[in-house]
Amino acid sequence: MAGNSKRRGAIRQRSSGNPTAGSGGRVRRGLEGKGPTPRAEDRPYHKAHKRMQAQKRAGATSDTRRGGGSGRAGTGGRAGDKPEWIVGRNPVVETLRSGVPVKTVQIAERVDRDDRVREILRLAAETGTPLLEVTRLELDRITSGAVHQGVAVQVPPYDYADPDELLQDAIDSGHPALLVALDGVTDPRNLGAVVRSAAAFGAHGVVVPERRSAGMTAAAWKTSAGAAVRVPVARAVNLNRTLKAYQKAGLRIVGLAAEGEGDLAEVADLDGPVVLVAGSEGKGLSRLVRETCDDLARIPMHSGTESLNAGVAAGIALYEVAQQRARAATAE
Repeated sequence: MAGNSKRRGAIRQRSSGNPTAGSGGRVRRGLEGKGPTPRAEDRPYHKAHKRMQAQKRAGATSDTRRGGGSGRAGTGGRAGDKPEWIVGRNPVVETLRSGVPVKTVQIAERVDRDDRVREILRLAAETGTPLLEVTRLELDRITSGAVHQGVAVQVPPYDYADPDELLQDAIDSGHPALLVALDGVTDPRNLGAVVRSAAAFGAHGVVVPERRSAGMTAAAWKTSAGAAVRVPVARAVNLNRTLKAYQKAGLRIVGLAAEGEGDLAEVADLDGPVVLVAGSEGKGLSRLVRETCDDLARIPMHSGTESLNAGVAAGIALYEVAQQRARAATAE
C-alpha cells in the first residue's frame, strides 16, 4: 500500500538543520529594490550636485555685486519673475558687449573655441561674471532645448521703476520730460526696440502696463542692446490712470494712431513735457487711452502700408520730438 512501503527510499527523510521549504519571501523582498534612483543633483557626492551648489553660490554673489545703481537688474520686479537665458554665440557676445547685467556664463565642455567663444571668455573675465563649464546635456536642460551652440548667459529678473518716481526723475532732470508709454504691446522685442530708441533720443523712461503687456525678458534685453541699463522701464497697475496723473503734472499726452487728426509733425508743443503713447500693431490704442490723449497724431506713410509696429512708430516719433526740440533750442 502506498505510504506503507518498507523498502529503502520509499520514505522521504528530512534533513537536519533549517526545515523550512522555499525562501519564505526572502527572495521576493530582495527583488523589491530600494525605490527610484535619486536624481544626480540630489546625490551629495555626485558632480552634478556640486555643480548645482556652485551655481547657486555664484548667483547669490552676482546678485550682491550687482545690486543698486541705475542698472535695472536685481532681485526686484514682479513676483514670479525668474532669470532667463540668452543662448547662441552671437547673442551672448552682443549681450556681454552691451553691458547687460549677467548672472552667469555657461559654456559646454569641450566646446569648439572659435573667436566668439574666446571673446565670451575674455569679456566674462573682464566683468567678473561667474563662468561655469557644464555638460551639453545640462545646457540642453537649462535652456529648454534651445539651439545654444554650447554657450548661454543667465539674465536676472528686471527691477522695474515706479511710475511716479519715473515722472519725478524726468521733471528733476533739468530738461523737458519725455516719456514713452506702450498700450497693449505684447512682443518683448518691440519693447526692447522702444527702450533702445528712447536711449538714442534722450527719453527719460518707458511705461508699460502691469498686465497684458510685454516685460523686460531676455528677448527685450537683447533687442535693447544694453540700453535698458540706462533707460528705466516702469510698470503701471493702470496705464490710463497713470497717463491722467502725468497729464495733471503738466505733460502733454500724444497718442500715435493711424486715425489721428493730423500728422505728428503738426502737433504743437512737442518741445515741452510730452508722453508719446504707442499701441499694438493690430489693435492700436485702447478706447480709454485714446480718450485720455490730448492729441492723436499719425505718421505719414504710403497708402500701401497699413501700420507700423510699436518699436518703429515710437522710434520715428522720438526722432520728430528730438528734431523739434533741437529747432527750439537753436531759435533761442
